Amino acid sequence: MYVCSCFGITEQQVREHAADGACTPRQIASASKAGTDCGSCVRRIQGLLGRGTCPRRELLDKGAPALVAETQKAPEPQDEVAEAA
Repeated sequence: MYVCSCFGITEQQVREHAADGACTPRQIASASKAGTDCGSCVRRIQGLLGRGTCPRRELLDKGAPALVAETQKAPEPQDEVAEAA
């Protein structure tokens, strides 16, 4: 079923982006453009994301980016500090 008619984004695509680390409608918009035109789908996206835990919340809490390319590993904040020293 389509969530965003403007860009043809489906519920499945939103769920896939969420599984990849998109925790907010804004992050879904960055990944797929959903919610950036008329905005009528934003509440539906919020509903799909739910209020559960974000799969990447630990990374966010440590200051790492939430969305990372599949082939790229998110840097550990300690590594960055060690390199700067």
